Amino acid sequence: MARSRQKSRLPRNLAIAVVVLVVLYALAGFLLLPWWLKSAVPEQLDQQMGWQAQVTDLAINPFALTVEATELSANDRDGEKVLGFDRLFVNLSFFQLFRGIVGFQEIRLQEPYIRVDLLEDYGINFARDWQVAHPEPQPAAEPETSGEDSGPPKLFFQQLAIDGGELLFRDFSQAEPAEFRITPLDLSLNDLATWPREEGDSNYYLLAAIGSQTVEWQGDLSVTPLYSRGTLRIADISYETLEHFLAPYLPYDLRGGNVTVRSDYELQAGEVFYLATENGELSLEDLAVALDAESEASRLTTGRIGVDQIGFDLTAREARVGQVTVDNLDLAVARDAGGSIDWLAPLAGDTAGAEADESAPESAADTRPFRWSVDGIRVARSAVRWQDRVPASEADLRLQEISLSTGNVSHRLEEPVSYDLSATLASGGRLALQGQVTPAPFTFEAAVSGSGITLAAFEPYLQQGANLSVANGQLGFDGNLDLDSQQEPMTGTFSGTAEVSNLNLRLAGQQDRLMSWQTVRLAPIEYNVSPARLEIGTISVVQPVANIVRGTDAVHNVERIPVSGGGAASDPGSDEAADSGNGQPSLIFRIGELAIENGSVAYTDRTLSPAFTTSFDDLSGSVIGISNIPPQQGKVSLKGRVGQVGNVNFQGTLGTLGTDDVSDLTLAMDNLSLPELSPYFGRYLGYGVDSGKLNLDLDYEIAGSRIDASNLVVMDRLQLGQAVASDEAVNAPVKLGLALLQDRKGIIEVDLPISGDLSDPDFSVGQVVMRAFVNLLVKAAASPFSMLGSIAEMAGLTGEDLGQVSFVPGSVELAEGEAAKLSALADALRERPELLLNVRGAVSPETDGLALLRDELTNGGQKELSEEAWASAREAYLSGERTLSPEALNNLARDRGLAVRRLLTDTQEVPGNQLFLLDPARDAQVGAEGNVVVPFTLDVR
Repeated sequence: MARSRQKSRLPRNLAIAVVVLVVLYALAGFLLLPWWLKSAVPEQLDQQMGWQAQVTDLAINPFALTVEATELSANDRDGEKVLGFDRLFVNLSFFQLFRGIVGFQEIRLQEPYIRVDLLEDYGINFARDWQVAHPEPQPAAEPETSGEDSGPPKLFFQQLAIDGGELLFRDFSQAEPAEFRITPLDLSLNDLATWPREEGDSNYYLLAAIGSQTVEWQGDLSVTPLYSRGTLRIADISYETLEHFLAPYLPYDLRGGNVTVRSDYELQAGEVFYLATENGELSLEDLAVALDAESEASRLTTGRIGVDQIGFDLTAREARVGQVTVDNLDLAVARDAGGSIDWLAPLAGDTAGAEADESAPESAADTRPFRWSVDGIRVARSAVRWQDRVPASEADLRLQEISLSTGNVSHRLEEPVSYDLSATLASGGRLALQGQVTPAPFTFEAAVSGSGITLAAFEPYLQQGANLSVANGQLGFDGNLDLDSQQEPMTGTFSGTAEVSNLNLRLAGQQDRLMSWQTVRLAPIEYNVSPARLEIGTISVVQPVANIVRGTDAVHNVERIPVSGGGAASDPGSDEAADSGNGQPSLIFRIGELAIENGSVAYTDRTLSPAFTTSFDDLSGSVIGISNIPPQQGKVSLKGRVGQVGNVNFQGTLGTLGTDDVSDLTLAMDNLSLPELSPYFGRYLGYGVDSGKLNLDLDYEIAGSRIDASNLVVMDRLQLGQAVASDEAVNAPVKLGLALLQDRKGIIEVDLPISGDLSDPDFSVGQVVMRAFVNLLVKAAASPFSMLGSIAEMAGLTGEDLGQVSFVPGSVELAEGEAAKLSALADALRERPELLLNVRGAVSPETDGLALLRDELTNGGQKELSEEAWASAREAYLSGERTLSPEALNNLARDRGLAVRRLLTDTQEVPGNQLFLLDPARDAQVGAEGNVVVPFTLDVR
């Protein structure tokens, strides 16, 4: 019986023991362990991190294997909250333990708070607090090895979740501290295991936000082996966030924009690390960038930059990009007076780093080339502004309505890339380029065109080489441009046409028109880059107008066009600039024909008072065959009108320009109105011009800069006007000189040959011709009878012979041959009705007196006068002891004048109004033959 009772107590005792153990387990789980953990957790946080922490409540259910903690809060040594949560719930899987797996059915963290500080030394506050709490590093314990790799412990998380968390990130590593509050921070992770499972990978979902900025991350995850596949999306990242993290690397000031990035990815870690992305997208909205923080306005703005189909394969070393789209780009670029471009200036300090990167050795891990490709680029509704302060007057150009599209671009740089670009200029005009470009070696092919381009916008660049302003003008062109740099130097060609219409040029700072035309068309144009060669088929100029003005300072306005250079640049006209080194010009050019239609040139000389003005109009014709490479024989043929009534005809041949080839040119002008030249006559002759016409026949031979010319000047019925006070007027009887040059029809015809060097700045064809004409007048006035040389020569006489007549001593009888002189003189007077002949009868008191004395003695009854008697009478006359009657010599002088006048009027039919008798003189000269010479003088009406 006793044994039976003992057997019956065993189950009871076992039950009691189980109950006791359960009670103890419950007491320990429900009461003891929570109490201990509630105090141990803050204590450990204090010991390990130096944090002051407290937990409001901590509950454990030992039977459900759950732990729940609420209201954890931890402050660091500075009293700032660093860690906390509202509730932590952990549910351990009991049955997984029997399989050697630590499994968690659920881990849920609600409203966690984490503060992460990036310190000035780029350390983290967590690591800093740990190091402060453990000042002396502990030697690491040698891990026990069992001889074989046991691998990581088996952990399984059926559900891991973070609900509504907050992460405060503070960055003290930069000059301006910043903080970023990430909330909410939601995480959902399911079925995560630390060992390979056949059931499949875990899946996860992460959502984090900084205001409107969000990060979404979802996909599948395996820890062993490490594998993940999913989608990452970072949306609406603001420019403030980007600027803070990119500030050390971005040399500009970011002032606007937000970025959204999305991509599918696949990652695997094993013997070979594998990372690939696909279906990637990037969107950058409302970007705004300034050059620096001090800039008042942004220099780069965009509406949207989008990139689609982004893919990357690390193993294959390949990157792929679909379409890059840029919309509403607005870029401003400026060049300062020193030639530096504003966008490049901030990068100047990074050259050292760039050189260091270039000098770094290449990694030998993978020498395969990296492959990349972009399906295309699209730019729409965009603008670029170019401000250039290098010219004295700032250039401000704006390209707008830019539209650009390209074909595929890839690492195969030898493959051509197609493009299509069009834009308009804010100042007026449109540009278009279409073709293809090869990056390496560089080749460029383009069909280029432009229309209605307003030239005034480019005036600052024009004024770098010319003192000109553009009042009006449009440029148009169309052609093909090819460039090739496969060999040095780069070669290339342009072929096409160009036209400049409605051009109006002025000298800078003046309002008067200098040059204009309706249209200038160049077709076709062939330009070769190297060697430089320009060929133009025809240049057609319609209604060109030039206004040439000589200012009061004697400088022509066209002389003010070149900008006086003070630099070391070579003179374009120097041998160095003109010669390419092989005896040829650096630029070879040929122009087939220069055609001019209805051109005009106005000329004004303001050095005169009144100012001289004239014009050439209705100019039409052509110049054929213009070149600077021999052999070249060009032709000139231009006709027009001068002074609105005269005719001008310019003909000739052209040699090779810039060489010593001879050019023969003739210029004929007729029916010019001489009164237009009145200011010049007033300056150099002292008289204006009342009437008359002018014809010119100029024949010029030019070889290099040497000119030899014949200038045939014909003046018809020139009539001088009123006297003009001029310090430059010649001091000579101008009217007499002109009258001597005129024939009986009132025509003056003179040939004025000139020669000189056109390169001499003091040489002027017009001034040389005028000076030669004035000198001819002076000579005529000084030696008037020498101007009658042609008539005298016909009579076998000289010009000087016509200026005097010889008489037999003591009589009015002309000496032998003198009648012929008077006949020739009469011809000259009749040919020049404006000439007046002054006849002054004269005697020689000695020669004529002795002759009269002898006649008196002979007629007095001494028919035979002995030599002794004559010698005595002669001696008495010469000594004054004997005299003639007082009127004898006077009567002889008077009679001689009358005799000449009667002979010219009665015999030679010279009009009496051309002859004037002057008061007789007693100072006549005696010629070599003993005859008495009576000189004449000429005058003019």
